[in-house]
Amino acid sequence: MRRSELLAAEAEACLNKALSRLKDIWEEIGIPEEQRLQRTSMVKNHIKNLLEMMIEEEEALRKRLMHSIHKCRAEMQRLCLELQLPVFQEEEGLSILQQEKNIRIEVEALMKERAQRMQQLQDLLDQEQDLCHTLDCKAFGLTADAVPSQEQLESFKHYISHQNAEKAQRHAEFRELKKRVILCMEELDHIPESSFEKDVVHEDQDSCLSTDNAASLRLLLHQLEERRVEQEGRCQAHRVKIEQLWELLQVSTGDREAFSEHMVASRRRNLEALQAEERRLEELKLLNIRGVTDALRSQILALWEKCFYSSEQRQDFPAFFRVDFDEDLLALHEAELHRLKQHYEKHQELYSGVHRWRESWRHLQELEKKAADPSRFTNRGGNLLKEEKLRRELQKNLPKLEKKLKVQIRSWESEQHCSFLVNGQTFMQFVEEQWELHRAQKEKERLERFNATSSTSCGSSQRLLYSGCRSPGPIPTLSATKAPTVQTLGGFKPPHPGFGGYNKENKGQPNGTPPCTQRNVSMASIAITYSKFVRDLSMASNSKIQHRVLNSTSTNL
Repeated sequence: MRRSELLAAEAEACLNKALSRLKDIWEEIGIPEEQRLQRTSMVKNHIKNLLEMMIEEEEALRKRLMHSIHKCRAEMQRLCLELQLPVFQEEEGLSILQQEKNIRIEVEALMKERAQRMQQLQDLLDQEQDLCHTLDCKAFGLTADAVPSQEQLESFKHYISHQNAEKAQRHAEFRELKKRVILCMEELDHIPESSFEKDVVHEDQDSCLSTDNAASLRLLLHQLEERRVEQEGRCQAHRVKIEQLWELLQVSTGDREAFSEHMVASRRRNLEALQAEERRLEELKLLNIRGVTDALRSQILALWEKCFYSSEQRQDFPAFFRVDFDEDLLALHEAELHRLKQHYEKHQELYSGVHRWRESWRHLQELEKKAADPSRFTNRGGNLLKEEKLRRELQKNLPKLEKKLKVQIRSWESEQHCSFLVNGQTFMQFVEEQWELHRAQKEKERLERFNATSSTSCGSSQRLLYSGCRSPGPIPTLSATKAPTVQTLGGFKPPHPGFGGYNKENKGQPNGTPPCTQRNVSMASIAITYSKFVRDLSMASNSKIQHRVLNSTSTNL
């Protein structure tokens, strides 16, 4: 049995007990039956009214619960629709009180979710308003009139995050642009004139980071940089001119150092100082026309040498030989020097290549001369190998350089519409002539050595054949066992079998004539350079017979 049924039974027992007690009291008092009926009726009415009142209260509670259920259901449906969530599914078989509680809790949760979303939306809207003002961009599109969905909030958050990144990027860009603009203004000594320039210099850089302001700032920076580049170019031109005038006028180092500040910076005051210095030097130049003209002539002469001008080409500038010094003559020399400098700078690679060829050729001639020196094998240390290696490199690289110069000269001649001359003749003709002279000189030296060697060899062979002279010192034996010596006419010993093939030129002819001719032919093959000597030495080291002859430590010949 339920506790409620027990309580109802107890209430009924209490009521019966109370009525029984009232009945005993009434009998003890002696209250008449009519009054007892009245009093019992009053008890009944009192109990009835009390129970009816309680029933009404409980019925009102039931109605309130049902009303709350209906109201919460309506609110829940509205919130689910507003929050774009699925409708809450109620459990079946629950009491009214439990239904009301469940629905009320769900409604409270939905209202909390709504409040959180609206708060997030408001925070994002505040950030969006600030970003739109700073970046001058369009709004995302959400308003505070409607509750956003979770997906909308996530998209809005992503948009705000992207805009914050854009703001940081633009902030850094604006800061860098403003820094460069202010630096350019300082270098140009430029005072801000327009309202935009004043805003750039004085106002907060975060006030408006719009794309229009960025474009305007870039345009301003571009204009200022163009002016700065132009000013730097003008300053550099003045510096070059001033340095030229210093060289022409032979200005002292102290005066140059006193002006060194303006030879580095390119601000407006530096430009004005450079202009003033150039005017001053020009005035000094006019006062010293002859000295300046002579200095210009020295520079022109140096460029003529660099460009290999012949005497005929130099005659094309007759002002160089004039002696009536005036401003017109000075101007002619300045123009000619400027033309020559431009010409040399434009074709500097070609002229440098020609000078490099001439220097390499001179070096090769020196090495060839050293290689032909008979004393080159004594007291040279490691220089002999180095010189031979360098000589080979020069012999290898000179034709390559000539080929490259030939292409450059062809381009130069097609551009200048004239021949490229070196000392009055074409460069390739000059090169061929140098090689031809080199070959002729080598042939002449070879013949001189050949004739000198031939005459020396003939005299030595005749003395060996007919004098019978022996070596003043003892000849060491070449083996551990001494071979018997066979005495021959004239005191000569028969040649060792191992040397038979190498002494044929020393043998006498059957008719007794000296072997000069064969000796001469053999001497013609003597190496005249160190490289030939090295090759012969290498060939000898690969031959068994020659190895025995050349190796002084061999004991078995």
